[in-house]
Amino acid sequence: MTRWAVGLEYIGTRYRGWQAQEPGIASLQGEFEAAIAKVADHEVALSAAGRTDAGVHAFQQVAHFDSAAPRTPYAWLLGSNRSLPADLSLRWVRPVSEDFHARHRATARSYRYVIHNQRARSAWLADRATWIVYALDAAAMHRAAQALLGERDFSAYRASECQSPTPIRNVHRIEVWRFGDFVVLDIAANAFLHHMVRNIAGVLIEIGQGRQPETWAAELLAGCDRRRGPATAPAQGLYFAGPEYPARFELPAVPALWFPAASPTSLV
Repeated sequence: MTRWAVGLEYIGTRYRGWQAQEPGIASLQGEFEAAIAKVADHEVALSAAGRTDAGVHAFQQVAHFDSAAPRTPYAWLLGSNRSLPADLSLRWVRPVSEDFHARHRATARSYRYVIHNQRARSAWLADRATWIVYALDAAAMHRAAQALLGERDFSAYRASECQSPTPIRNVHRIEVWRFGDFVVLDIAANAFLHHMVRNIAGVLIEIGQGRQPETWAAELLAGCDRRRGPATAPAQGLYFAGPEYPARFELPAVPALWFPAASPTSLV
């Protein structure tokens, strides 16, 4: 029996999130497991670094599965991609030690939230970015976001249905920057709560439009009350950049994020 780690890339628009659903409901886990199972010639169970929501995309999701099938990494890659639709792809496959776990061994995770900030909506970007018609002050959003750095109680930024036993998370880096008509939020932390990035984005959008002062992000954080915050930002602007692992597992690094452009100061 060999444990395999896989790097997955996807556009999440057509799927009900990562988690496998009941028959007839398209999920990312279900699609990837079915494709890999055809190569393995037996059922496989994927465990992923993060369970992305419906409509969320990924530059590099990482998952693992076990199989005794005698396949090369290239056979897994080529065979699985042949069975996948165009919006899903395996980026790489690596054998790993049996103590590797895609979720539990991850030391950090990174996300990008993309806002298309233009007066007219874009047909091309309908499912790839969140459209905000009012001008955003990216510099003000960046300054406000710095209050979220460090190990803190993020109760004010998590969904009511979040099942994590603790609201404590450690945000390592957070940056908001403008590239033409795009405003981009890049964030890295040890882990994230349910809807945490989208709730942070929702708060920063309010600040960027001048509806709230820059101190509001910190005030909400200190209040630990999600009900005081704005609506959760839409899913289509969110991208899972990828997880990080100890060097001994020798897995590919989080890829350079190219949409809408490379970050001015790399987070990954």
